[in-house]
Amino acid sequence: MTPPAYLAVARFGLGARPGELDIAARDPQGWVAAQLNGGAEIPARLARFGDGATRAGELAMRFGRDPAGVARLLQREHRTAYLDEASARVLVHVETDRPFHEHLVQFWSNHFTVSVQRPAVLALAGPFEREAIRPHVGGRFRDMLLASSRHPAMLLYLDQAVSMGPNSRAGLRTGRGLNENLAREILELHTLGVDGGYTQGDVTEFARILTGWAIARDNAEGAPGRFLYRPNLHEPGAKTLLGRRFGENGEREGIAALEMLAAHPSTARFVATKLARHFIADDPPPAAVERLARIFRETDGDLAQLHGALVELPGAWNPTLAKVKTPHEFVVAALRVTGYAGEPRRLLQTLQLLGQGSFAAPSPAGWPDTAEHWIGPDSVMRRAEWAASFAQRLGKREPDDVMRVALGPAARDETRRWAERAASATDAVALVFASPEFQRR
Repeated sequence: MTPPAYLAVARFGLGARPGELDIAARDPQGWVAAQLNGGAEIPARLARFGDGATRAGELAMRFGRDPAGVARLLQREHRTAYLDEASARVLVHVETDRPFHEHLVQFWSNHFTVSVQRPAVLALAGPFEREAIRPHVGGRFRDMLLASSRHPAMLLYLDQAVSMGPNSRAGLRTGRGLNENLAREILELHTLGVDGGYTQGDVTEFARILTGWAIARDNAEGAPGRFLYRPNLHEPGAKTLLGRRFGENGEREGIAALEMLAAHPSTARFVATKLARHFIADDPPPAAVERLARIFRETDGDLAQLHGALVELPGAWNPTLAKVKTPHEFVVAALRVTGYAGEPRRLLQTLQLLGQGSFAAPSPAGWPDTAEHWIGPDSVMRRAEWAASFAQRLGKREPDDVMRVALGPAARDETRRWAERAASATDAVALVFASPEFQRR
């Protein structure tokens, strides 16, 4: 039976650092819950990086006027900015003394995915997480939804900045029309869910509501790269979304629609299901989903209370290690055990090799959250090979010490026997990291 202390550090946290299992063992649930009480300050390692609007402004001022300059910007400054911040972000996860808080930041960042698979987002993914996600992890869901929907990273990633109403002044002049990407993903991935009760007609109406939400291009429009409402792009007239009529109200139409979606019962259930799936099991217990959905509805999407309710769920402390760690979780957990960070850029290469590059989800749906995506034969082999390579780089380590920090009383008898029979101490350490219990949470 997996002890609660290990569940606290591995399931809710990011893996144990030396001494952390002992601290958590005194009150596992209290240790996790206490991490919800801190503020939303930006970690020191991330505070030095530039804001998203400035970086988006660099693109906006050159886009369409200097294509070669845009290419150079992306390949040089923006690629460097991405690598530097993504490396620092991994180190934050390795060093943090609020691992549950950081785990929640990752969860919500994945829920509202922007991906560097789209080159324009290369230097904006880090600022997006810092500016649209972190400040709201302990706040209201509707505020995170609004911040993410209006952030330049999201507006560029999903092409909202080029969407225009067919009957708007700009639409009538250019013959261009709607881009439905942002509207569709907000409905399908951020709020209601694919089975949340909306239709293609709702997607189109929502896209019409959001027209005009764009990015300032130059100093004449304000600070380049910042959110800007353009009346000449907005589709005039009333719209109907999910049966509710939205009268002509410019920018306020989009804000009102997001507020409605944030309060919708389907959103409560969709968010509750994703949260329970991530922290409890691939097929989450219906009772857990219903409890979280009810808390979401009753508290008007108060995420602090929702996260607190998650920690209190009996199912969240099921001793079965039901969740397979993603490559990021696996690597970070190993680094937390050993305190070894190596070369930060090399960590990014490792994550790419293991199939989960930083801020590089393959689609707006984010990284998958079920075992079938992470434990195929090739994936298991790559993890074992990395565990062996990592053990070599660590140098001389006492296997018993590594096992005590990494697994504590959660270590299986089989894992202990494998380590004892290993040809060398290095092989024994590699076996700890490759063990089934270390691969799960």
